[in-house]
Amino acid sequence: MAAAPASPPDPNETDRLRAFAKYSGLAFQMLAILGLCTWGGLKLDEYFHNDQPWYTISLMVFGLVAATYQVIRSLSRNE
Repeated sequence: MAAAPASPPDPNETDRLRAFAKYSGLAFQMLAILGLCTWGGLKLDEYFHNDQPWYTISLMVFGLVAATYQVIRSLSRNE
């Protein structure tokens, strides 16, 4: 028996997959930025033997601002 010819992909489904890949990539970028900043802050607080986690808090806030900037920049560039 001969196989039925494959139908062309639906353009709406292709667009949805691209949007899903784009936004999930942005989420992973945000997680990576926040994770690296938090890890760096923990290591600095450990190295300097701080009683309060000032480096961790500072770098977490910096990471949040950087991740938000990255998302806004990426979304505004693609529209």
